[in-house]
Amino acid sequence: MSFLEEMFGLDGKTAIVAGGAGVIGTVMSKALLMAGANVVIWSRTQASIDQALEQLKALAQDPERMKGMQVDTAIEKEVAEALAASAAALGSPEILINAVGGNIGKAPFVETEMDQFELVLKLNLIAGLMVPTKVIAAYWIENKIKGSIINLTSMASYNPLSGVWAYDAAKSGVLNLTTGAANEFAAYGIRVNAIAPGFFLGKQNRALLVDQQTGEYTERGNAVIAHTPFGRFGNAEELMGATLFLASNQASGFVTGTSIPVDGGYLAHNI
Repeated sequence: MSFLEEMFGLDGKTAIVAGGAGVIGTVMSKALLMAGANVVIWSRTQASIDQALEQLKALAQDPERMKGMQVDTAIEKEVAEALAASAAALGSPEILINAVGGNIGKAPFVETEMDQFELVLKLNLIAGLMVPTKVIAAYWIENKIKGSIINLTSMASYNPLSGVWAYDAAKSGVLNLTTGAANEFAAYGIRVNAIAPGFFLGKQNRALLVDQQTGEYTERGNAVIAHTPFGRFGNAEELMGATLFLASNQASGFVTGTSIPVDGGYLAHNI
């Protein structure tokens, strides 16, 4: 076994990627598969699962190393059932990636629709962290498994983004709960960390950042680029290294309670 395989290899490990059918979740799943892990993708729709598995199938010499399960991670009973099915199919998971999340709409503070606000909070905090973490951490504690949880924070976890108030509140909450859970679970050998992607073009934000008629950056897109020292949007594959680092006990066994920005310097911006 080479040094890199020993440090970052995940042979024999099983990972659950909640929200694994999204752009970022799929790339993180790809990294885990290429490092040797078994991967179970959780998503709310079978169509999204099928699409993600189709993208990933060429990476796994053994197709049995990949599974997809339809589950609403906001519902505790569904998560518990999916966990049992995942463990039965590919062995007890040792890695959980909480990649469920996203935003809906943009408005001035006083025009915020509260139903929509609550929906975004539920998507990012309840489905995107609390329920899967509660269920899987309890399973790990009971079975004495020293697992690794990787949450998805955001630039909004550090500095609010204008007009997306629920997303700001939710992602600052994800950062706070990552730190708090890391402290509580450390006694059981469970690590809790996060990755904070900068601006990556995906299904949810593409129209906000790029004019769909001209292909030019929108006003908001230009503002993001002006605030990013690298002067570009990120490529989703640039999240792979941080994913493997935090997933590997060998590489990051003494790392917990941290959030790693992968942002092209966005948070380092100054004038």
